[in-house]
Amino acid sequence: MKWGTFFGTALLVAFILLVLWPILKQKPLKDKIAFMMILLFGWGLSLFDLPNIAGPMTWMRFFFKPFAPLME
Repeated sequence: MKWGTFFGTALLVAFILLVLWPILKQKPLKDKIAFMMILLFGWGLSLFDLPNIAGPMTWMRFFFKPFAPLME
């Protein structure tokens, strides 16, 4: 993990919250929750090195490899 990227993204998330929170204060609770969930989901995804993570097919091969002899 690159710590500079982590802290830079955390700083950006904090800046977004500071700028948009006064606008969100007037909105209903559902809107606040939706905004926070989307923001935290995006922040969580930014912590992973997504271009270099193995895809779903790699995980499926790993999971089903022990069952290959049973299929033949």
